[in-house]
Amino acid sequence: IDTGSVRIKRYNPRLRIERLQVEMVSQASGNQRRGRCGRVADGICVRLYSREAFEAAEPFTPPEIQRDSLADVILTMKMMSLPPIEDFPFVEPPRPPLIRDGYKTLLEIGALDDNKRLTAIGRQIGRFPVDPQIARMIVQGHREHCLDEILVIAAALGIQDPRERPADHREKADAAQARWKDARSDFLTLLNLWRDWQDI
Repeated sequence: IDTGSVRIKRYNPRLRIERLQVEMVSQASGNQRRGRCGRVADGICVRLYSREAFEAAEPFTPPEIQRDSLADVILTMKMMSLPPIEDFPFVEPPRPPLIRDGYKTLLEIGALDDNKRLTAIGRQIGRFPVDPQIARMIVQGHREHCLDEILVIAAALGIQDPRERPADHREKADAAQARWKDARSDFLTLLNLWRDWQDI
């Protein structure tokens, strides 16, 4: 059974946020789903959408490099001394707004200078296998002698929020989680939660 829906990660360079959006499946993915029902034995694929909707869908799912933040890609290319991303011969090149946003992010965190050259901080950040903004937090945490706390916060930012609340039990969840809440910052709330779990 193919519902026709798919969750796709997309980055909005204008809002500078990343979201998992529910979208109509592409024609290529729809055909792939249909093929799965006959892999081991004869099968029937039931599509819960019209032929018109399928034919109006995108032919292919856009590649990740055309829908994701490029700060990490640009930084990695700089670390490897590859040509600038705008000159690199990609099969499917990224969009200019994503390239501009990637450079802007790296400039803001000090990974590149005004001439788009790699800085000493940029070299440190580039060694971390995480998002450059998270890596910048870790580097600064070391400098400010609060690395233990920053590592907890950085790890929490890379997972689903552990304070998620079921829709039908919001009040009970809020009451149960109140002991960790810090009015000054959600980051400190996450730190309180971690410390409490460590003491169990």
